[in-house]
Amino acid sequence: MATHGARGRSGGRPTLEEVAARAGVGRGTVSRVINGSPRVSDATRAAVEAAVAELGYVPNTAARALAANRTDAIALVVPEPETRFFAEPYFSDMLKGVGSALSDTEMQLLLIFAGSDRERARLAQYLAAHRVDGVLLVSVHADDPLPDLLAQLEIPAVISGPRSAAETLPSVDSDNYGGARQAVEHLLSRGRSRVAHITGRLDVYGAQRRVDGYREAMSDAGLGVDEGLIEAGDFTEEGGHRAMAALLERHPDIDAVFAASDVTAAGARRALREAGRRIPEDVALVGYDDSAIARHMEPPLTSVRQPIEEMGRRMIDLLLTEVADRRPLASRGLERRQMVLATELVSRSSS
Repeated sequence: MATHGARGRSGGRPTLEEVAARAGVGRGTVSRVINGSPRVSDATRAAVEAAVAELGYVPNTAARALAANRTDAIALVVPEPETRFFAEPYFSDMLKGVGSALSDTEMQLLLIFAGSDRERARLAQYLAAHRVDGVLLVSVHADDPLPDLLAQLEIPAVISGPRSAAETLPSVDSDNYGGARQAVEHLLSRGRSRVAHITGRLDVYGAQRRVDGYREAMSDAGLGVDEGLIEAGDFTEEGGHRAMAALLERHPDIDAVFAASDVTAAGARRALREAGRRIPEDVALVGYDDSAIARHMEPPLTSVRQPIEEMGRRMIDLLLTEVADRRPLASRGLERRQMVLATELVSRSSS
């Protein structure tokens, strides 16, 4: 009879073979159960899991990873300076979602910044050594070389928002176009007509789609699109302040502003107050993200909520599917998945 507890027949740690003997199955079947393969019946899975529990078997994850040519590590790559990562709630919410999705797995998460040429070169060397099983790319710009590098190295990757309408990598994003329309339609429903838009960085596809949503909402309302009411921003507070000041100088009759992020809206609010404009009496203000900034602003900021944590969880789901698929990346082109999650307007007293 096999010994119960943490020691096997040899008196050492229980082995895979001992688990197989206890469960009455082959060694390969035990391996499939431990690795989460769906190619096992429920009854067999239950028998193996019972044997694992009875013997106190602990898988050797390092050996498993080596045998499967795996590292059991995922990299979350942010091609931005560290200062922006820690200043914007978007990134911390994304990290929270990714972390929660990985908590029930044996995967390790590596956070890597690649905001400079030197950091990107160092990252390229690290990835070329295949030290991670897959990569999550957050805040990808249109000209970013990292996605193409990952494809060249045959490393599975998922990005938070496509680089363009022709994206080939799996991606998870919010409905930037629909969210922007919601924001502008809300402002128009409040009787505003001179609605300005402070954009995000326009080399980010999501920011372009928010501009598209703004344009369509203004056009559909019969107001046309005054290009002078659109000012480029960069998702930062200082960028929002500069853009708002420029808009007020050019169009002092502005009565509403849709900012491409809550951080941008905070900068716009500062410029409006410096110009003596009351919010919302003189100028209504709407942001995007529905971050903690929106709730704590005075007055509290109306904002478009995008489910950032959920986006992080969905990115992990897609990436783990990609990692488990052993086919060459090029052969999976037609199966690439682009996932778009719905947004929701959260109305507060800034509008």
